[in-house]
Amino acid sequence: MLQPIGDRVIVKVKKEEEETVGGIVLASNAKEKPTEGEVVAVGSGLVTSEGKVLPMTVKEGDRVVYDKYSGTNVKYDGEEYLVLHEKDILAIVK
Repeated sequence: MLQPIGDRVIVKVKKEEEETVGGIVLASNAKEKPTEGEVVAVGSGLVTSEGKVLPMTVKEGDRVVYDKYSGTNVKYDGEEYLVLHEKDILAIVK
């Protein structure tokens, strides 16, 4: 598995449905970019200029909402993930 460093988080992106409620199939370019997923790995935390490590707020298994245009898409072992900084996570879904 991938292990993020610093304040980075690896998220498995929630797949968007391909049909609307009315049964219309959407073209891939008409769909909104996903903004929700599950945290699968977290880094050790942000290191301050004084060398102190700030603990991460999110943990593995958390469902999160993140900024629409943040992160980097990574493909690993046939799965697609998003690697982003913890600051790009907007909320934890309870």
